[in-house]
Amino acid sequence: MKLSRTAAALAATLLSAALALAGAGATHAAELAAPARYVALGDSYASGLGAGSYDSASGDCKRSTKSHPRLWADANSPESFDFTACSGARTSDVLASQLGPLNSATTLVSVTIGGNDAGFADVMTTCVLSSEATCKQRVATARAYVANELPARLDAVYDAIRTQAPGARVVVLGYPRLYKLGGTCVGGLSEGERSALNGASDDLNAAIAKRAADHGFTFGSVTGTFTGHEICSGASWLHSVTLPLNDSYHPTAAGQSGGYLPVLASLA
Repeated sequence: MKLSRTAAALAATLLSAALALAGAGATHAAELAAPARYVALGDSYASGLGAGSYDSASGDCKRSTKSHPRLWADANSPESFDFTACSGARTSDVLASQLGPLNSATTLVSVTIGGNDAGFADVMTTCVLSSEATCKQRVATARAYVANELPARLDAVYDAIRTQAPGARVVVLGYPRLYKLGGTCVGGLSEGERSALNGASDDLNAAIAKRAADHGFTFGSVTGTFTGHEICSGASWLHSVTLPLNDSYHPTAAGQSGGYLPVLASLA
């Protein structure tokens, strides 16, 4: 059957559009398949403190080969992997010493930061060594800081990441709740102290998630993956008070691989 000129022109137009879409799809697929240029930033929860197997070259930063950034890189073979997360880091430390590897070619950034700004170590020390009333007062101070001061500090970090890595996908990971309430622990902190600490974690995660969303970043909650694996759960992926003391209240190797890695992998 011979097509009219109009029908032939329409067919040619449709064919051209289909070919253009197919070409765009192939280009997009190629972009997705391209090896990532990955930079991992943050504090001890990102560096892997508590997981063991530390890279000796990382010194006090305690970057573990069992940390979720390293595990993701091992599984995905990115074109480049720069791991600058450091135990004890605050937002100011990220700005001062962790952003160097970021550039316009960076395609993926992960970051966990904010807990040390809110005084995480001092909060835990106070709650372990002091009365319940003193613990709750210290937790309340930390929660006020998270509400009133931390957002601006997170903004400074997120602004800097976006400026230095304008095309990167940025995955901001949160913190787990530390305790299973009504769990298996005998002694130690009171149930009221555990509940207060969990509430502070929720506040911290909410503040981080809000600032991440306002910057167009993706927030990854690890609350769900750690549920059933908190301290007092009987199957904890978090250290309680332990030796060395710095490992206390940090994820174990199982917490990094089972609690953090699946969230990063689903969002990267």
